Amino acid sequence: MLLSSVRTAIFCSCKSAGKGFQHSSRSPQLRHWLVKRGQSSITAEAGASSAATVPNAATNRILGRWLLGCSGLVVGAVVLGGVTRLTEAGLSMVDWHLVREMRPPQSQVEWEAEFSKYQQFPEFKVMNHDMTLPEFKFIFYMEWGHRMWGRLVGLAYILPTAYFWRKGYFSRSMKGKVLGLCGFVFFQGLLGWYMVKSGLEEKPESHDIPRVSQYRLSAHLGSALLLYCASLWTGLTLLLPAHKLVETNRLMQLRRFAKGTGGLVFLTALSGAFVAGLDAGLVYNSFPKMGDRWIPDDLLAFSPTLKNIFENPTTVQFDHRILAISSLTAVTGLYLFSRRMMLPRRAKVAISLLTAMAYGQVALGISTLLLYVPTPLAATHQSGSVALLSLAIWVLAELRKMPK
Repeated sequence: MLLSSVRTAIFCSCKSAGKGFQHSSRSPQLRHWLVKRGQSSITAEAGASSAATVPNAATNRILGRWLLGCSGLVVGAVVLGGVTRLTEAGLSMVDWHLVREMRPPQSQVEWEAEFSKYQQFPEFKVMNHDMTLPEFKFIFYMEWGHRMWGRLVGLAYILPTAYFWRKGYFSRSMKGKVLGLCGFVFFQGLLGWYMVKSGLEEKPESHDIPRVSQYRLSAHLGSALLLYCASLWTGLTLLLPAHKLVETNRLMQLRRFAKGTGGLVFLTALSGAFVAGLDAGLVYNSFPKMGDRWIPDDLLAFSPTLKNIFENPTTVQFDHRILAISSLTAVTGLYLFSRRMMLPRRAKVAISLLTAMAYGQVALGISTLLLYVPTPLAATHQSGSVALLSLAIWVLAELRKMPK
């Protein structure tokens, strides 16, 4: 009897305790706390999940399009720089200020002050001593436009880099690449002013017309082309998936052939800077011979001999011809070699376009030479060199190995 009473008491106590717990769980404060805690846990898990998935395919496409846009702006700078050089406007701005020169002269007084500064330098004294103020305004705006475009290029690289970095779009390797690209943009701006300074210096011992150093001009163009190639290559590899190609000996030979051809195209474009810097396109305006000879008499007129390669206009034009013909031969060989292989459709299209552009570029070069370097045709020829280089990079992107 006693045992039964104890058992009944324990059962009733447990039941009342369970009801008390259920009642307490129904209290508004406890329910609100539980809901809030659950929501914060879900939010934290979602945030961790999304952070783990960035960068991804979608962000890579965004970065690829951004870099292709930047490379397009670099092409614009190269073309505009070529036109500035051809119109002999590159020495019209005789100082450099990062922000202050963004505002061109506005009033008549400001224009006369700017023109007065220009009149103190060799180009005006030797070549343009009868230049009027309206003529000066034209060459000033050409150079000013080139410099402003350069600043636009810098902003197009730096501002999105900061935004994408903050959003976590960059992988570890991509961070190093974009930092290198931004640093190269800054270096390119400094190199441009270093080039201009060489044309503003007084050279009493020289009887040549005032012009920028062909060495600095080629360095300025070469660095712009390197920036362009790096941006375009990175953008294409982010946007175009690598083909699953069987690694055969013929494919490896084709890949090496394409790399050599691309290097030759780049070297030919770079040699064009020496042609422009020395006005070497005006010394022998005939083709295929140079005058009446295949090899002109003054090819090695300078001493020491090595000096001719970079400072003798005849040798510089001769070298550019040889490099151009070599590039055309290499592109033709690449096309013929690739026709005997099973390649993806995109790769075949890229190689075919490269071949067509190579022949078009040679035709442009010969026409420019025979017509004594008219500005529109010369600018088109320079743009064609960038187009040819672009197609060479596209071919390399199509033939690249699958990432491991």
